[in-house]
Amino acid sequence: MKRTTMSLIGVTAALAAATGVAAVAAPGGGAGPAPGSGTRLPVQRSALLCPAPTSSEVAETAYTAFTPPGTAAGADAKKGTAQLQPTGTVADSSGNPAGKGGKDAGKGKKGGSTADSGAGQVVQPADTNPVVPLQEAGKPVTTTTDSANAPALAGSADGALAPGWTVQQTTAVSAGAGRGLLGLSCTAPDTQFWFPGVSTDSGRTDYVHLTNPDPTPAVVDLEMRGKDGPLAGGGGEDITVPPHATVPVLLSTLTGTPTADAALHVTVRSGRVGAAVQANDAKTGGDWLPPAADPAATAVLPGIPADATDVRLVAVAPGNADADLKVQLATPTGAITPAGLDTLHVKSGMTTSVDLKDVTKGEAGSLVLTPSDSGSAAPVAAALQVIRGKGDNQEMAFIPATRAIEARGSVADNRAKGSTLSLVAPEKGKDATVKVTASAGSGGGTPVSKTYTVKGGTTLAVQPPQPQGLKGSYALTVEPQQGSGPVYASRMLALPQGQVPAFTIQPLPDDRGSVVVPTAGQDLSLLTK
Repeated sequence: MKRTTMSLIGVTAALAAATGVAAVAAPGGGAGPAPGSGTRLPVQRSALLCPAPTSSEVAETAYTAFTPPGTAAGADAKKGTAQLQPTGTVADSSGNPAGKGGKDAGKGKKGGSTADSGAGQVVQPADTNPVVPLQEAGKPVTTTTDSANAPALAGSADGALAPGWTVQQTTAVSAGAGRGLLGLSCTAPDTQFWFPGVSTDSGRTDYVHLTNPDPTPAVVDLEMRGKDGPLAGGGGEDITVPPHATVPVLLSTLTGTPTADAALHVTVRSGRVGAAVQANDAKTGGDWLPPAADPAATAVLPGIPADATDVRLVAVAPGNADADLKVQLATPTGAITPAGLDTLHVKSGMTTSVDLKDVTKGEAGSLVLTPSDSGSAAPVAAALQVIRGKGDNQEMAFIPATRAIEARGSVADNRAKGSTLSLVAPEKGKDATVKVTASAGSGGGTPVSKTYTVKGGTTLAVQPPQPQGLKGSYALTVEPQQGSGPVYASRMLALPQGQVPAFTIQPLPDDRGSVVVPTAGQDLSLLTK
């Protein structure tokens, strides 16, 4: 029996280090040692997927890759590989799901060849060279493209470049539908995603991009939910995503009537995919909506800009019980209750939305949702749509609920001007202390670190440190220090376009660059408590 236990633990440790998913630290906790006698080890392989950035002829996209240095003591920062490869795209310009017989299914795009995938035809990219191959940990690599046919990207990192590997995709669209700044931290493949805040209403054009990194097809179901429950429509089941390919699906094809403030649930029946929603609005521009943190009783949405002119919350309760939530805004001086919003009731299987207007009133803040005193602790997924500017000069971005930073979180593509880092310690009485490191620049510079303390129940918005002698763009890494309370973070990148306050916001969840593995004879249940 003892030999069997040792063997199981050895296999578990190997799988954890290789995949980063075999064992998990307790969610929401601050930095600290592994629970029990478990050991925290760096992952040995990571995977990321970046959707096709835009079809606009007047856009430029920057890709920036980065891995934090020093994950493993004595590790060679140059030992390993990390790069992205262009993928094929299922041709379906009408937006009908792949394999559903849309009128344009099977039509090729200019600049690539087509191949029958069994679920529509796949346009292969004209250029298959690797994108942003990383040379060493600690130094970001960047490249740009102005192609309207830029493909989706899929790739992996291993060795010393795997732990914390991140890729930022930033697109500036100067005119037309979706104009503004669109940003996304490329996503890891998974089997389930929630996107509160999608819309099929008049003026909005939302696509979900499904990308398959693997050599076998993935099968995906898409379900839309609104204020009255599941939205009738069709075409959202059994969507085949061919190997090493991406499928863009127009969400309005999944519903019978235009619907605002909806939620999209992506479920993968077979295989795995990366998923992100590109939202374009005729009045407020466009941005990427990343997946929200997994449904939970508590949700933290960090980094509402001080000058937000309108903030809209959308929450969905996916379980069998209604959720009653206490809504608080963590300001720079403490937590307050938005006027007229003591509690929020979310019915089971439905969405609820509320217009918070200019809730920050000139001070940056973060929204914190917790079970109300008398309410159910039912899980919810939530996201904010944030607008800056007025009249014809408005721009939107999204802030989904995100995971706490347990050990480390990073975001790439920070510029000499325009970056704001928001840190929130949501629990009163539990201050957070974090070290923020600005990496070397992509073109040169020396890293700089600074330590910040965030009082419990407050949000701290700062202009982050910059590397000395900065050339190019740089990455930020946030690390909770020993004894820190829970902390959540996001980064706003603001790059105005004339009178339009173009901006985008990326959450910094824990990068899961390390995993906790058990030691001999340890009770494995301790690792999930």
